[in-house]
Amino acid sequence: MDIEQIDVSALPDDFTEVPDRVLLDVREDDEWELGHVRGALHIPLDDVPGRLDEIDLDADLLVICRTSGRSFRLAQYLAQRGIDGVVVRGGMVAWEAADKPFDTGR
Repeated sequence: MDIEQIDVSALPDDFTEVPDRVLLDVREDDEWELGHVRGALHIPLDDVPGRLDEIDLDADLLVICRTSGRSFRLAQYLAQRGIDGVVVRGGMVAWEAADKPFDTGR
């Protein structure tokens, strides 16, 4: 199964005012607190199946984690359920390497 990917350079720095896209961060709470994209939706990977109703599935769904591994796992899970998801290539490691801004804390 082919999973679409997108580079961090093609993404806005802040998802707060981006109504047609959801950036879903699937990292654990401690990872989120160390740094996350402003306006991202945080749901740890293991919690996503029980919290799908919190995600706007009519919007373009982008998935980010630390390096892309968890994002690919979730994108495959979603694809099996007929939901499209795009993996942010390289995750937050790539985001920070590209010197894109991020917030810390809750």
